Amino acid sequence: MVNRLLLACGAIGPLLNIVVVLILGATRTGYNAWQMPDSSLELGAGGWIQISNYIISGLLLLGFAIGLRQVLRTGRGSTWGPILLGIYGLSFILIAIFITDPVLGYPPGASTTATIHGTIHILFGPVQFISLAAACFVLARRDVADPARRGWVWYSIATGLLVVASYIAFVLTYKLLDGGPVGLIERIGIFSGGCWVALLAIRLMGKRLLSA
Repeated sequence: MVNRLLLACGAIGPLLNIVVVLILGATRTGYNAWQMPDSSLELGAGGWIQISNYIISGLLLLGFAIGLRQVLRTGRGSTWGPILLGIYGLSFILIAIFITDPVLGYPPGASTTATIHGTIHILFGPVQFISLAAACFVLARRDVADPARRGWVWYSIATGLLVVASYIAFVLTYKLLDGGPVGLIERIGIFSGGCWVALLAIRLMGKRLLSA
């Protein structure tokens, strides 16, 4: 029962984050989801909602990592898969603690001077994307020998590559174009990776129910 609840956290956490980011991005005054990173939602009126979203989503993902370790007791990826997803979950909590600095004109009129907490926040960006992509590859390698899971293997690899490509494109667009559709590009990686985690959790929950 406990394992199922922990696995369910893996379905709830990423989907919660996606829904909250979509709603806040569409309703926040002065915020342009096409151009601005999701972490900018930590700032301005109602910023506490996104901070809370990060913390809750991160805790749920940490719970899922624990449940995943209990399910994948042996074999390839049984150690590093849960560790990488645990790092992924922890990164959400850390980017909530170390709030981002204002960028790209949001919030309007806010100082763009770099701060220590804003600089630390930036460092956890690659940690989040890399840990998730690595988890995709590690768990794909676990299933590669099973022909019945070939579709899932290719989906995991494709998701990992998309997450990496999204982060690289996000950084380059932000640096070279001083803005552009960085919000959209970032969300491609965040949402595709989040959906992969949620589907992984649902897949494992289904197996647990069948074996019960």
